Amino acid sequence: MKPQLLKVSTGPSHSFSVRRDVAPHFNNKWHYHEEVELIYFIKGEGTQFIGDSIKRFRSGDVVLVGKKLPHYWRFDNEFFDKKTDKNVDVRVVHFCENFWGDTFLKLKENSSIKAVLENARRGIEVRGTVRKRVVDMLEKIHDAEGPDRIIILLEILLQIAGSEQCILSSQPFSNKIDNAYNERINAIYEYSLANFRTKIHLNEIAAVANISPNSFCRYFKSQMRKTYSQFLIELKVEYACKLLMENKVIIKQLCYECGFNNFASFHKYFKLITGKTPLKYQKDFI
Repeated sequence: MKPQLLKVSTGPSHSFSVRRDVAPHFNNKWHYHEEVELIYFIKGEGTQFIGDSIKRFRSGDVVLVGKKLPHYWRFDNEFFDKKTDKNVDVRVVHFCENFWGDTFLKLKENSSIKAVLENARRGIEVRGTVRKRVVDMLEKIHDAEGPDRIIILLEILLQIAGSEQCILSSQPFSNKIDNAYNERINAIYEYSLANFRTKIHLNEIAAVANISPNSFCRYFKSQMRKTYSQFLIELKVEYACKLLMENKVIIKQLCYECGFNNFASFHKYFKLITGKTPLKYQKDFI
């Protein structure tokens, strides 16, 4: 279940990468890279995995992911349907922490930028009024050239540094390259996302991972810092959040739609993970 190490191309005339993605399969695997990633979802929604954090992402979200932090954005199935009218539109910036030189972050004036990059190693969701300012600058940086690109990136990091930061992963991840297991986590994630609303037996998922059931339990927890049962519960709750935001299912039916056996269990875990009851979550969103 080791994440895949990806290489990011910057282009011959640029020191860091700025791009636009309009296909749902981009970043569609559990991976990490040396570069810091700043991502803005203009259109699209799905399930976001960053370190040991699982949550919904949707249009308007802005996230800063630090170096070597595994991540994976899985767009909802309808975005892969050739007949759908739903579109994906994403802005992505990749940059190395030291692309401006080895001494830049050591300057006292840049202590706030250094702190942001350190926090980003657990993932940062940008919220509030700062998000709107960051979004505006991301639109500008896409077309900027020369020193303007670097200046805008610094302004973005300063804006995030001065804001209330929502940290995503419980702790930084340290990864070692292991090509033999690059695809294992992707297979587990895909199978789990497709089947979490029904009971997934340990033998099933261990077979997907191509290891014994006992080995699977130990391995998953050692790599993901949570049990597979906890992982499935979080998937179910995040799916419940999606249904509540869409207001398509009455709350009493949610537990069965999401794969819980009874309402009491659903209510307990929903509040434990989101900090809110399902009704309060829906009211706050709507």
